[in-house]
Amino acid sequence: MKKEWSPKWISSSQARKQRKFRHNAPLHVRHKMLSAHLSKDLRHQYKIRSFPVRKGDELQVMRGKFRKFKGTVERIDMRALKVYIDGVKTKKTDGREVSVALEPSNLKIVRFNLEDKKRQKALERKKSKTARLETKREMEKKEKEIKKIEGKKKEMGKEKSEIKKEADKSKTETIIKETKKLEEAE
Repeated sequence: MKKEWSPKWISSSQARKQRKFRHNAPLHVRHKMLSAHLSKDLRHQYKIRSFPVRKGDELQVMRGKFRKFKGTVERIDMRALKVYIDGVKTKKTDGREVSVALEPSNLKIVRFNLEDKKRQKALERKKSKTARLETKREMEKKEKEIKKIEGKKKEMGKEKSEIKKEADKSKTETIIKETKKLEEAE
């Protein structure tokens, strides 16, 4: 990977390159990196698995010390790619309470903040895209099933024709045997 961020970069098994990709990414890509999974209700409603977190969303912590804690998003740090939730605080050695930075992959969105119309449109756009993908996958599955059935029919047709040939052979053999017996009897 070169010095600057590239949208053409796919992946690497080297952690340093992965960190470099995240560090040098522009804001529109970093925003996607701040995505969290959706709760089962939202996943069923919008037919999507994850969506970028925003201020005002209600989240549930899934991992760590504050597991199962629910709260609203207080702020988002785009530079560090961390999320801060109201009520998730820890005490420092001098006695101050400080908000804890959480990784978005360890969070689950329970309720969206839908005050912004652009966000509603983005949700609908992503929902329609996944719906199109689902229908495409269903069509591909049906086509595969049809091909399997046709293949089985062809095999069955071959088997039937082989059975008919064997039956014809056995008939001809029995006729030949009977004619030989008749000829011998005469």
